[in-house]
Amino acid sequence: MAGDRTKRCELDQEKYDADDSVKIICLGDSAVGKSKLMERFLMDGFQPQQLSTYALTLYKHTATVDGKTILVDFWDTAGQERFQSMHASYYHKAHACIMVFDVQRKVTYRNLSTWYAELREFRPEIPCVVVANKIDADTQVTQKSFNFARKFSLPLYFVSAADGTNVVKLFNDAIRLAVSYKQNSQDFMDEVLRELENFKLEQKEEDAPDQEPSSRIESPSPT
Repeated sequence: MAGDRTKRCELDQEKYDADDSVKIICLGDSAVGKSKLMERFLMDGFQPQQLSTYALTLYKHTATVDGKTILVDFWDTAGQERFQSMHASYYHKAHACIMVFDVQRKVTYRNLSTWYAELREFRPEIPCVVVANKIDADTQVTQKSFNFARKFSLPLYFVSAADGTNVVKLFNDAIRLAVSYKQNSQDFMDEVLRELENFKLEQKEEDAPDQEPSSRIESPSPT
């Protein structure tokens, strides 16, 4: 059954051109609710794939932005965040970031600075949103001011994975930000990666002109 699910994900991806796909990563300490938020948004439609090589979980989703179908890859840390640092491949070619903290655990808020510094080391230009999760435990927290988001001019969302508050809006906005970034990016690293991809495609065509293109999904190599 699991094999069928993975195969279905791969076949779906064949329908979309690379220009119609975006990658959104989630960051934050363990147990802040990143996976629960993802599953709440995707509900029964999500198709997680465990990519053990990079200790992460990939969720695939299709969205419609301005009348266009977009294939969205949501990347979740799958416990790798326990090491307070992510593998470089996790950030590779990401178009947006969802950074989560738990309103009941102050340490998860304090650690946002560390996560944000690492994000900007690998992806200096991509849009990032800050998420205050578990507000169902204390609705008064929505009246508080969180300086981190204001300091870096980042959108702040008060959400609850438990009851669904603002979850759909959060993810839909993140998808729009990712699509907009990809369409308008002037990130130097994006230009370099694009040129490298074009070069690799040309080389592949020269080396094996008669082969059918593979439908297998491969994780990005570390940069």
